[in-house]
Amino acid sequence: MRRAIPVNSVTYTRAETRLGPIWLAASDRGLCTIGLGDGQPESFLSWLHRRAGSEVDCSISPLLLVCLTQIREYLDGVRRKFDLPLDIVGTAFQKEVWEQAAQIGYAQTISYGDLARRIDRPRAVRAVGAALGANPLPIVIPCHRIIGSDGSLVGYAGGLEIKEALLRMERARAV
Repeated sequence: MRRAIPVNSVTYTRAETRLGPIWLAASDRGLCTIGLGDGQPESFLSWLHRRAGSEVDCSISPLLLVCLTQIREYLDGVRRKFDLPLDIVGTAFQKEVWEQAAQIGYAQTISYGDLARRIDRPRAVRAVGAALGANPLPIVIPCHRIIGSDGSLVGYAGGLEIKEALLRMERARAV
């Protein structure tokens, strides 16, 4: 069973961006989840209440302001890497996958199989896909940069339209 984020101070907010509305939540330790695209806000709020309990506050904390600023800078093509404190909840395997996904460079893509090989588990392609599907921090942990072995866009919790838009935006701004 996954541990809940201590509810000392969990805040969340909704904001409009180039991608449409996004939802962000942060604990005292850092950004803990981002909700975007398909299934929002229901999916975001469900995740938040499972992990943080019922004591959450819909307000914009100073940390959420910094997070939102960095995400908007990224979407505007000004930022390529994030410098944010993160409070990530997941299994050891998920965290390993997310750490490797975070190493994929701006405007670059690799396949699910490539990522499985990077973590020395070449036969765990489906497990890698499942871990990426559970990524609580899309954009910040750039799982949109993981594609099918044939180059196709597959599997993105926010929807394939957002995955395609993020990749197109990165490629257009890559220099």
